[in-house]
Order: sequence, then C-alpha cells, then structure tokens
Amino acid sequence: MGAVPGGRTVHVRVPASSANLGPGFDSIGLALGLWDEYTVTTQHEAGLTIEVEGHGAADVPTDESHLVHATIQHTWRELGYEPPEGLRLTAGNGVPHGRGLGSSATAIVAGVVAAQALSSPELPSTGSPVEVDLTTTGHISSILEGHPDNATASVYGGLTVSWMPDLSGHDKGDRTVTARPVLHESVDVVVFVPEAQLPTRTARAVLPREVPLAAAAANAGRAALLVHALTSEPAFLHGATRDWLHQEARRSSYPASMELVDALRAAGHAAVVSGAGPSVLVLTTRADRDQVVAPAGFSGWRRLTPGVPSRGAQVTAC
Repeated sequence: MGAVPGGRTVHVRVPASSANLGPGFDSIGLALGLWDEYTVTTQHEAGLTIEVEGHGAADVPTDESHLVHATIQHTWRELGYEPPEGLRLTAGNGVPHGRGLGSSATAIVAGVVAAQALSSPELPSTGSPVEVDLTTTGHISSILEGHPDNATASVYGGLTVSWMPDLSGHDKGDRTVTARPVLHESVDVVVFVPEAQLPTRTARAVLPREVPLAAAAANAGRAALLVHALTSEPAFLHGATRDWLHQEARRSSYPASMELVDALRAAGHAAVVSGAGPSVLVLTTRADRDQVVAPAGFSGWRRLTPGVPSRGAQVTAC
C-alpha cells in the first residue's frame, strides 16, 4: 500500500476496561473512564524517542519493546505499510498497570488506531477527529491481546460482548465479532484498586483446563442474565455476577481481593474481580453508588468512580 509519510502527528485517547464481570469470562467487557493518552509523530529522520508519564512510568520500557510502539509496527506490517524513518511517542498513562483494568489492551488498542490514522491517505485539519476502522481495530487488538473482552471495550466504549471464531468452520467468518448492547441508563460502577499488582499471565496460569458440566451450565445461565441485568433490569445484578469458572480457581492468587468480594457481596453489592485482578469492581446504580464502600478492616484500597464512557478509542489530528 505504500510508505507511511513522515511529519504527521496524531493524539490518541483510549479508555480502561474491566473484563469478565463475573461469569462473562473472556467475552464480556465494560469500558471505564480512566484514560491513556498518546501523541505519536512520524519523522523523516531515523530514530525512536519515547517519553512516558503517569502510571508505571518508571517500569515501562522506552525502546522498541514499548507495547504501543510494537503494536504500531505490527499493525503497519499487517496492513501492508512501510514504516517511516523515525517515530516519536509521548505517553500519558492514566490506567493503573497490573491491576485488572486492561492496561495492556488499552496500549494495544492505542497502537492499532495510531497506526491506521498515521497511514491514512490524508489527515484532516488540526484538532479534527481521524476516522479509523473500528472493526479492524477490534480484530487486530483481540488477536494481539489473546482474548477480546478488554480490547473491544476499549475500542468501542460502553458494554461489549465479543467472540473470536475458532476457524473450525462452525463459525461464520474469520474475524473477531463484537455486539454492543446498550447499557441501562442507571448502571454505574465502583472500583477498588489495591497497591499490589498481579500479572495477567500469573492469574491465568492457575485456571483449570476443564470444569464440570454443571458449573459450565450454571455459568452460562448467569452470563446470559448478566447481559439482561446490565441492559434492562439492574435489580438482577447481584445474582447475575455469580461465577463458577475462574474467580474461585484464582483465590490463592489474590486472597485479599476475594475477601473484599466476599464481604461486598455479603452486604448485597454485585462485586466481582476486575479482569485478572487484583482490583475489585462493583456493578451498581447511580442511586446506590455512594452506599458502595469497603467494609471495616479493608484498608489500602483506593475507591474510584470512573463511570462508563459510551465512546472508546479516539484519534485527533495535531
């Protein structure tokens, strides 16, 4: 398709996400109003410059292995573009790392949309939005992330239900598919974020390869109820967030998180582990949000009320 021109700059903004939401393992995601922001410039001179501020700034690499940079390069190759001579990337990390809030998916989505925008035939005037293909973004991001729940919520915003075809011939098509049910207007979220981190690979390593049929059937019923509760009847949220597939299996990986989930659920709140943890997410309503507080004895948890943005990844020309 040609080379990516030098001398272009775009600003990218991508929200965090929470995945699983209890029974919706690797399929249901929800965007959260915590944002990573990036300014990316293609340069005529060879070289790479990366500057990072915000969460994880001291630990994030500033070479070719930086996740946003690596994703940009991958996307250009995937779409058939020759990269420019040089690149400058400035990152403002607003999404906590290693907390189950989709920080890796957020970075991947940012890289995919930045690559598309910078390789577009023509950029609009400064400050104008740059249109990118969100279907392509969702698919590439899900492949790189390994599962679609976090990635698609960051791409589209709001509530997403996604699946990746198994390519056996039983699924129609060969790309990630995302449905976007409309979130009920009263639904809100509270997030409890600990100081401790937990790599996703650690949390996934303890999951069983097989589960009993009864557990799978129970989980399927609650996942279906969860979509109904989030879109039509929030009164069902507590029952709809019961999980049989992953949280108990991971209890030893994040015991403090499960203790907080247990305490919040005993108080009647629809609490779940956010993604792979260790953050805890409570699905609630605007009317009840202020009543969602950590019980006595649970110190060291930062309480956030980020809201659920209806839009996901956004790109503007600079």
